[in-house]
Amino acid sequence: MNDPPVLYSSQRRVLPDDYADLLRRCSLGSRRPVDDPARIGSMLDNANLHCSAWVGDRLVGMARSLTDFAYCCYLADLSVDEAWQRKGIGKELVRLTRSSLHPAAKIVLLAAPGAEEYYPRIGFIPHLSAWTLPAGE
Repeated sequence: MNDPPVLYSSQRRVLPDDYADLLRRCSLGSRRPVDDPARIGSMLDNANLHCSAWVGDRLVGMARSLTDFAYCCYLADLSVDEAWQRKGIGKELVRLTRSSLHPAAKIVLLAAPGAEEYYPRIGFIPHLSAWTLPAGE
């Protein structure tokens, strides 16, 4: 049996409830504030590039980014519903993100634990001098 079609958009509005639901259906849910609707809403409102994947009215994937569109793009979340993984959705969301940027702009991301092996398969290369400052420090 064939899967229903996946439709991609960089224009369709994503509601906080839909995004929190998607995060719960993938590995990012344990590391995002899915039970804090105000924070989820702020995450969406303040990210300036949303590329989403939909099956009907169900959000099955999302690339949420902060970018200047010219030089760099921080891909903050690449999330795909576990039931829809291994179907090219993540790769297509990265392609749609890239197509929204200047051709010379780079995409930067921090891989979630357990996802480190995925990104080289879709063209990302490791960068050894990335640093983070944990919250509250």
